[in-house]
Amino acid sequence: MFVDKTKIFVKGGDGGNGIVSYRRELYVPNGGPAGGDGGRGGNVIFRVDEGLRTLVDFRYQKHFKAKPGDRGKVKGMHGANAEDMIVRVPPGTVVVDDDTQEIIADMTRQGQEVVIARGGRGGRGNMRFATANNPAPDISENGEEGEERWVVLELKVMADVGLVGFPSVGKSTLLSVVSGAKPKIGAYHFTTITPNLGVVDVGDGRNFVMADLPGLIEGASEGVGLGHEFLRHVERTRIIIHVIDMAATEGRDPFDDWMKINAELRQYNEKLSDRPQIIAANKMDMPGADEQLELFKEQLAEVEGGDKYEIMPMSSLTRQGVQELLYRAADVLETVPEQPLIEEVSELAERKVYKFEERDQIKFRVFREDEIFVVESEGIERLMRRTNLNSYDAVMRFARILRNLGVDKELRKIGAKDGDICRIGHYQFEFFEGTDYIF
Repeated sequence: MFVDKTKIFVKGGDGGNGIVSYRRELYVPNGGPAGGDGGRGGNVIFRVDEGLRTLVDFRYQKHFKAKPGDRGKVKGMHGANAEDMIVRVPPGTVVVDDDTQEIIADMTRQGQEVVIARGGRGGRGNMRFATANNPAPDISENGEEGEERWVVLELKVMADVGLVGFPSVGKSTLLSVVSGAKPKIGAYHFTTITPNLGVVDVGDGRNFVMADLPGLIEGASEGVGLGHEFLRHVERTRIIIHVIDMAATEGRDPFDDWMKINAELRQYNEKLSDRPQIIAANKMDMPGADEQLELFKEQLAEVEGGDKYEIMPMSSLTRQGVQELLYRAADVLETVPEQPLIEEVSELAERKVYKFEERDQIKFRVFREDEIFVVESEGIERLMRRTNLNSYDAVMRFARILRNLGVDKELRKIGAKDGDICRIGHYQFEFFEGTDYIF
């Protein structure tokens, strides 16, 4: 079973919570804070494994969640960090964020690793909040939530040579003749619905990987037929062998077929028009093929840039010209860089871990929604998730931070009074104007 596109859910592990603890030592009468920090949650990491060829494993397992970090320990001990989750993917996998359609990674090299979902950092224990004014704080932080997202995995077959052409022009037969691959061969359109790979031994010590790609028809760049299911694999090939039914056994014009397919390749990706292309004039053993070939050459000469295409007459059935085609393909491959075409991946922005001290960076907006006053801010919501709302000291600290940010002042400006309900994220609080605190 060949699976080349799937959608999965990934989530980094949550950070462990920090704890509130105090020393209980015989000769230390006043003790002191001793709560340790929580451990970091595990990352979800994709790693390229050349032993894989399809995404079929992801058809049955759709969710990948890394383990959370351990909570902090007594005596100031740090909670254990969680191990990263390693997910193996085949080479040629492109990872796309399902929400933004941004390309996260293009994975091509054996052993290449990319962090797809980062684990959250652990929360701080009460040791970290001790000050001269408050030497024994009853404050600790919750761990940061791990990153989560839906991603789409697209597999683009990585082959040196890709066979393209209309259905039933002989691509599968050619692959079966020159390699040990055994693709399905039938006298009907779209016999091949998934790519087939075969290793070709040229015979002079050289070899390369050839891919028989599903048949292409007019309109494929817009999704007609197999459409993008075919075209995504063409991007990975270093050179293209364009197989033409030169005997016109299907009643189509060979030159018209060649023009239509090249147009579809250009419309899908303009760079494909620059890819080295060899025209394999197949079925030369059939009646009328020689006359069609001469006409094809005349028409090709009239096309701008037509002289850059080389025509190799052949017949997969009688194997006439097949060896010459392999020699020529191997020669052209030696002039093409081995590095496959890589998707453009935007540079990931530096990930900044938020700290309470960086309050000047927090932006917020307040507005009224019916009888409720709403505070909208990602930074403040992140603060709230890390605050232990079951601790009075922690809640008071959170309220002081909001007052210093100017949240209370802005709420008063839009009419908030003692006892009014305020909402931050999924939490609701009462506003007390006299103390400037939000609970």
